[in-house]
Amino acid sequence: MSDGSRKELKVLGWLVGLFLVLYYLPVEGARFQGATIEAFKLAKWYAREHVLLCLVPAFFIAGAIGVFVSRAAVMKYFGPKASKWLSYTVASVSGTILAVCSCTVLPLFGGIYMRGAGLGPAIAFLYSGPAINVLAIVLTARVLGWQLGAARAVGAVAFSVIIGLLMHLIFLKEERAKAAQAQDVYLGDDEKGTRPLWQVVIYFTAMVGILVFANWGRPMETTGLWYGIFRIRWLVTALFAALLGVCLWRFFKVRLAWIALAAVPAMVLAIAFPGYPVAAFAAGSAGLAVLTFSGGPELKDWRDQTWGFTKQILPLLFGGVLAAGFFLGSPQGKDAGIIPNVWIQALVGDSPSALLGLIAGEGSRVPEWLSLLWPVWTNFFASLTGALMYFATLTEVPILRGLIDSGMGQGPALALLLAGPALSLPSMLVINSILGPRKTLTFIGLVVVMATVTGIVFGAIVK
Repeated sequence: MSDGSRKELKVLGWLVGLFLVLYYLPVEGARFQGATIEAFKLAKWYAREHVLLCLVPAFFIAGAIGVFVSRAAVMKYFGPKASKWLSYTVASVSGTILAVCSCTVLPLFGGIYMRGAGLGPAIAFLYSGPAINVLAIVLTARVLGWQLGAARAVGAVAFSVIIGLLMHLIFLKEERAKAAQAQDVYLGDDEKGTRPLWQVVIYFTAMVGILVFANWGRPMETTGLWYGIFRIRWLVTALFAALLGVCLWRFFKVRLAWIALAAVPAMVLAIAFPGYPVAAFAAGSAGLAVLTFSGGPELKDWRDQTWGFTKQILPLLFGGVLAAGFFLGSPQGKDAGIIPNVWIQALVGDSPSALLGLIAGEGSRVPEWLSLLWPVWTNFFASLTGALMYFATLTEVPILRGLIDSGMGQGPALALLLAGPALSLPSMLVINSILGPRKTLTFIGLVVVMATVTGIVFGAIVK
């Protein structure tokens, strides 16, 4: 059979499959209709809460990495030949600074990986960015207990390093080939990277500061340091935005009058609508995008790199968010996904009796073999479900509180905490576009398996 015939048969197969899906689509069912509404509710919530405040700054930072961070610098600290101790240490603690969700870290991961970072350190950064969040760990300890908080902190740091090292070893042949070619990319490509290091540091400090403080989550308690920072987060964000404006003026020679003109709409909106700071943030982001047209070739490259990441990542994220909402519902939803919440609760409970009650009725006897296998199943299911669900920063804690109150065990709770914030269905789609299916499936498998094993051990210890 010729290649042309195979291609036509493949097209025919897709058309037949699409026809069958549409033919048997259960659009009349209340569960299907509720899940469809839930998918768009999650997409709307995601667009309002995360695109402007999280993804837009992340895209600008990722674009800046591609332009202003030299490939030689990335290779020196994160490349295949870099010191393993240094590269994995820096990557594994990055989450304490960034405090971002699994989707926001993707542009940053793509930026350093495409600039030449080794697979292991890049994966460690990808996992640690959303997983090692100081505020989330403190909140976990206070709401879910100090045992879960401590286990999450230790497990997240260990996971980032171990998973990164395992990815490096599994794809060692490719990494060695990458290391052999590394020396060929230093010359020529980095001639543009002649800007003084102190300027680059200040410039990135301003952008990371905007990303971190604009997304500073509200603590559950209304006292203490975290809440104090939350109350002044927009003031701090504005100061970092002003610092970014100074960088554009002094380092990139953008006219001060143009910077002031671009800042006027954001300032007016901040004064006119103090209770809706997102409007001022959106205006400031638009002003920054306009200013990239007024500078030299560096700002043009920055704009092009940022737009390239946006085109690659944003459509996949929206598609993944819609799918996650359809199957599992949104954090605010009440049993509205296509998979009922009562089944999820029954599948992660301390005992299989709740599941047997749903299947065979109340009072069903639990087989001994099922009781023995139950911890393995519940931890695996919690890890897999957590890997597919989308958790915004800090939302996993109240969701888990509800599941624990419904009978979820301590082991599955930890498994979900270790797999959930670092992965989601939307992030899987984007990671696949960057790494390819083999590496993506390997990364997902390592996270799920390690979270499962850790949950089993932790559940046995605290039982």
